[in-house]
Amino acid sequence: MWISCQPTYNVILVINEMYIIILLFYDSRQEAVLFKFTNAICKSYDETQIFINQCRLRAVSRNVTTFNYNATNFFRIDEARLKVQILKKANGFKPWVVKADIDGCRFLKKSYNPLFKIIFSLFQEFSNMNHTCPYLTGDVVVQGFYLKLSRLPHAIPTGEYLANITWIFNKKVIVLTSLYFMFIEDMI
Repeated sequence: MWISCQPTYNVILVINEMYIIILLFYDSRQEAVLFKFTNAICKSYDETQIFINQCRLRAVSRNVTTFNYNATNFFRIDEARLKVQILKKANGFKPWVVKADIDGCRFLKKSYNPLFKIIFSLFQEFSNMNHTCPYLTGDVVVQGFYLKLSRLPHAIPTGEYLANITWIFNKKVIVLTSLYFMFIEDMI
């Protein structure tokens, strides 16, 4: 019986398919990714309606920074809109892929927007924003928020980013939140 040392074409195809399957299911984002908040700026345009008690970052470790936000709401919110834009730093901050406008009250009733579904799932467990409109007077809190990379569906390109969130309540711009962060994907 003669045994050939050359692999057949079918064996090569099977090995290639197995390699592709391993690459598809291997999640390298957990091992070689750094997401870190670098700055947080919150501005209330009308402090008689919303007063920002706290808007700061806290360094937990060298590579982990958490975001803490606490604001007191002094009026009833029947209508809430959010305008979100993510900018990427490239010789100044330039508009990137994400620019969206969403009806916050409608979204909290039924999460209809896939992008905001992802964003809301990232910080929902760190926040007390858990019911639909109307929002009555009281505190709005985001405590100890950090990004869990396992919840991101796709990695974003390495770089520095700025997320601008404009909060519009009852058809009036009330709060601007600017979150600066960096995302580094180690390709080695």
